[in-house]
Amino acid sequence: MTIPWRDRALPAAQRVEDLLSRMTLEEKAAQLYGVWVKTDSSGEDIAPDEAGMTESFDFAELITRGLGQLTRAFGTAPVDPALGAQALARAQRRIMAANRFGIPAVAHEECLAGFTAWQATAYPVPLAWGATFDPPLVEEMARHIGRDMASVGVHQGLSPVLDVVRDPRWGRVEETIGEDPYLVGTIGSAYVRGLESAGIVATLKHFAGYAASVGARNHAPVRAGVREFADVTLPPFEMALREGGARSVMAAYTETDGVPVSADRGLLTELLRDDWGFTGTVVSDYFGVGFLETNHRVAGSRAEAAHAALAAGIDVELPSLRCYGEPLVEAVRAGEIPEALVDLAARRVLLQKCELGLLDENWAPEPATAAVDLDPPRNRALARRLAEESVVLLDNPDGVLPLAPDIRIAVVGPRADDPLSMLGCYSFPSHVLPAHPGTPLGIEIPTVLESLRTELPDAKITHTTGSDVDGDSMEGFSEAIARASEADVCVAVLGDRAGLFGRGTSGEGCDAEDLRLPGVQAKLLDALVATGTPVVLVLLTGRPYALGRWNGRLAAAVQAFFPGEEGGPSVAGVLSGRVSPSGRLPVSVPNRPGGQPWTYLQPPMGLYGGASNLDPTPLYPFGHGLSYTTFAWGDFEGTEAEIDTDGTYDVAVTVRNTGERPGAEVVQLYLHDPVASVTRPDIRLIAYQRVELEPGAASRVRFRFHPDVSCFADRSGRRVVEPGALELRVAASSTDVRHRVGVTVRGPVREAGPDRRLHCETEVRAAEA
Repeated sequence: MTIPWRDRALPAAQRVEDLLSRMTLEEKAAQLYGVWVKTDSSGEDIAPDEAGMTESFDFAELITRGLGQLTRAFGTAPVDPALGAQALARAQRRIMAANRFGIPAVAHEECLAGFTAWQATAYPVPLAWGATFDPPLVEEMARHIGRDMASVGVHQGLSPVLDVVRDPRWGRVEETIGEDPYLVGTIGSAYVRGLESAGIVATLKHFAGYAASVGARNHAPVRAGVREFADVTLPPFEMALREGGARSVMAAYTETDGVPVSADRGLLTELLRDDWGFTGTVVSDYFGVGFLETNHRVAGSRAEAAHAALAAGIDVELPSLRCYGEPLVEAVRAGEIPEALVDLAARRVLLQKCELGLLDENWAPEPATAAVDLDPPRNRALARRLAEESVVLLDNPDGVLPLAPDIRIAVVGPRADDPLSMLGCYSFPSHVLPAHPGTPLGIEIPTVLESLRTELPDAKITHTTGSDVDGDSMEGFSEAIARASEADVCVAVLGDRAGLFGRGTSGEGCDAEDLRLPGVQAKLLDALVATGTPVVLVLLTGRPYALGRWNGRLAAAVQAFFPGEEGGPSVAGVLSGRVSPSGRLPVSVPNRPGGQPWTYLQPPMGLYGGASNLDPTPLYPFGHGLSYTTFAWGDFEGTEAEIDTDGTYDVAVTVRNTGERPGAEVVQLYLHDPVASVTRPDIRLIAYQRVELEPGAASRVRFRFHPDVSCFADRSGRRVVEPGALELRVAASSTDVRHRVGVTVRGPVREAGPDRRLHCETEVRAAEA
């Protein structure tokens, strides 16, 4: 007779209850932590607090009680993927053999810009996903990432990041999707759908408020108000749960108004579970439970930290057993922590393991095939397409771009011939390999210089770096000036170096004092412009930098946000004209380096006015991006209308490619709420549609507006739809408005619950040529 918890015919909840009833306290607690087994001691710790927070343990003895999670078998040190899959399978067999129930661990990995593993495809960073305005493409990428992870035995991916940019100085801007919650929510939900479709548990992070840390300092306190939290911070997470189906959430490191997220029951249980109906697992960010004691100082011991985190709703402590191990068990035995809290968390963990098939008697950890290729041609083609769509043409006033095929080009700058200039801080070569000098990158990453020489074989191309990314040396300026002076055009390739905790100019723990280009790169650009040779600026960065200093002085400007392993050919393709640029800014590009924090989601008094001498108006606004072709917008539908608070109204536009090249336009719909019971952003994005058109072709784009998308948190904290006048703006960017529609909403104030509409329904059809 089959044991009930092994019986696949029974409901998962019934199986788990039977299993729980058979487990000891120690066995239940063992399901609530992960361990980080580092077989290679040659590398340095990744995080500054890692050494003091990681517990030593006897693995053989530990796993006799079972194990909740295995931490980063592939993402800790360079390991051949095929050998790594076999090693992970052996570890799982060992865990299963050691504990009396034969339950394996959940294996988790990072997958922010691709599977963070040696020899795995390095896709563009999330900020580049945002620049594509193309959710289906991001979903396809995530599906490929998930399949690669599943093929080597991984179950859970610690992505996507759904933090909304609140201050571009923050080092982790590159990991975000942008500064607008609707864009973040739609792109993030697409990523979740793709990852989950491959059977990988997607983990939403960092829940919630992390990006709003004071002064853009990593881990600093968050002082966001109730309405900012409700209307900016939380919507992407709600959307990714409702429409993406994410099965896990990661608690943020930060504290909001004195309450650390890891101890915030109101956020992790009352909102997330009770209001939103989330039934998956909540995991801590690395060492986040222990930080309640050591960093936040709201717990006096490891046991108190465990109690606070469990009571708040954190099911799994990652990546160690510092608090949920022996301190938790001892506190429960002493009557200091209710065992019911352990049962509640273990139930959720085991339900997820049941869903993954890990409780099935015939589950096997061995990979389906011995051959493993984590960077096959189909991945690279997808990475190329995503990178090409993400490149933003900021300016091209005199039509210098595309470059002529047979001219003299001086390629100058510290980012022109460095493969790592393409990668963000969570791509394996940037994240792990700095601790393993001499190890090959593991993947081919063509540089901009190499790719431009391939794109323009008849051009005479010279190169010099001019300066380092950071530092104050200007020794290379004279050669850079000489090369630029001899050329018909100078391509200045500048930007960031991704790194961790101060080892880069962008990335986790690499926050910026202001938005000046790092090091002496601004001075280098000044020197190049002063030669009189037309200068095309190419930025490879993880955040936007202030460019007003060169406004009107550049021949062209191109922005690429760490575009991944195929970024070099993609940027070169835009420069040569093989690729018609179609990226749109997911973040505003500042005019000046100060005046931060600022994003386009400002109420009237957050915009420029006479009360302050600081003008925060960006040089290039959210949603901006140029093309090599031209588009005509016309046949607008929608003028003035009155609808009920539960009614709908359609606005439509026909977009036609009137140029000679194929191209893509992004039709954007913004909402302006002129009068409300609380101050509202002057405008905010509520819908968008990317439209790809051949020369002469046209498409009709229709948005169906429902008042639900106008809702906001009122003075009492309720999410409401208010009657009154609204304005819908059909636009090519947040400032380039092509058509305005006045809509008056009638009726009483209506509360918008968790079942409210999150989108304007969108329809695209071919129009007559």
